[in-house]
Amino acid sequence: MISLARYSTLLARPDFKSVLVASIIGRLPIGLTGLSILLLSQGATGSFVRGGATAAAYVVGLACFAPVLGRIIDRSGPRAVLLWSACAFPASLIALVLAVRADADGAFLSLAFAFAAGATFPPITVCMRTFFRRRLAEESLLATAYSLEAVLIETIFIAGPVLVAFFVAYSSASVAVSFAALCGFSGTLLFLRSPALRDWPIEIRTRKNLFGPLTEPGFPSLFIVVLGYAGAFGLVEIGVTAYSAEVGNPALAGVLLGLMSAGSAVGGLAYGSRSWRLPLARQFAVALWILGAGIALLALPMNIWFFAAVSIAAGVIMAPTLTIQSMLVARNASPEHMTEAFTWSSTGLLAGVGIGMAAGGWLVERWDSSAAFIAGTIAAICAGTLAAAWLRAD
Repeated sequence: MISLARYSTLLARPDFKSVLVASIIGRLPIGLTGLSILLLSQGATGSFVRGGATAAAYVVGLACFAPVLGRIIDRSGPRAVLLWSACAFPASLIALVLAVRADADGAFLSLAFAFAAGATFPPITVCMRTFFRRRLAEESLLATAYSLEAVLIETIFIAGPVLVAFFVAYSSASVAVSFAALCGFSGTLLFLRSPALRDWPIEIRTRKNLFGPLTEPGFPSLFIVVLGYAGAFGLVEIGVTAYSAEVGNPALAGVLLGLMSAGSAVGGLAYGSRSWRLPLARQFAVALWILGAGIALLALPMNIWFFAAVSIAAGVIMAPTLTIQSMLVARNASPEHMTEAFTWSSTGLLAGVGIGMAAGGWLVERWDSSAAFIAGTIAAICAGTLAAAWLRAD
C-alpha cells in the first residue's frame, strides 16, 4: 500500500517543493545521456562493444571526478562548480557528436569527449541529498525525502529513454545527445537560482584527510557493495538494448527501460510511505537479493509483451535500493564530508554501471542478451551477500 501522507508533510515544508521543481530540467540528462551516447556510437560503428565502451567512458568520467567536485562543494559551496559544469558539460557532448560524425572509425576522440562529458556533469543530485540531510533531522522524513528523490530520478529515467526512443525513431541519436546538452545547460542555470543554494553552510574542517569519507567507519564496505550491485544495473541496460536489437527494433530499448523505471518509481513511493522493521543494512541485503531474482527472470525466453511486463516487475526494487543506499551514506558520513560522501557513493554506483555496460557489451557480442542478464543476476546476489556480511545491522 502507498500512503502519500508523509510526502504531503515533506512538501509542505518551506522551499522543498520549489527546490525539487528547479532540479528537474538540470537532471533530465541523467535519463538521456548514457543511452543516447550508447546508441550514437553503436549506430555509427555497428558494434555493441564500441557503443558500450563509449557509454562506459562517460560514466567512468562522471565517477572519477564527482568526488573532486563534492570536496570543492564541501569547502567552498556549490555555486562556482555548478556554473562551470553548466558550460563544460554541454560543450563536451556537442564535441562528442562532432567527433563521431567526423570519424566513426576513430575511437580515441569519442572516448575522450564522452569521458569529459561525464567528468563535467552538473552535481545537482548530490547537492539535493546534502540539502535534505541538513534540513531534516527526523529519520522517517529523511527516508521519505530520499524516496521522493529516487522516484524523481526514476521518473526522469522513464521520460529520458522514451525521449531517446523518439529522437532515434524520428531523427537520430545525435539529436538526443544534443538535447541532453541543452537540458544540462538551461537546467543547471535554473537550479542556481533555487532556495537550496541560499545560505549554504560551510562546515569547519576538524582534520585534514586526503581520502575524506573513505576513512570513516563502515564507508569502504558500503562503497564496495554499491560498486558490486551497480554492475548489475549496467548489465541490465546493455541487455535490454541488445534484446531490442534482437527483436528487430533498437528504439524499443528506450521504452523498455522506461517501463522498468516506472516499476521502480512505484516501488520507491511504497518504500518511502511507511516505516520498516528491519535495520537498514538488512534491508539493503534483502533488496539486492530481490533485485537479482528480478533480473534472472529477464534472461528467460519470452516475447516482447512478457518481457515488458517482467521489466516493470524487475524494476520495482530499484528505487528502494537507491533510497536505502542514500540513508546509509547519510548515517555514516560526517557533516564536513557530507557532499563528498554522496559523490563517492555516486562514484561507486556509476563506476559499477560503467563496468557493467562494458562487460555487457562484450557478453552480448559473443552470446546474446541473456548472457548480460545472467551476469547481472550474479552481481546483484553477490552484492547482497556482501552487504549482509559486512554492513552493521544497527
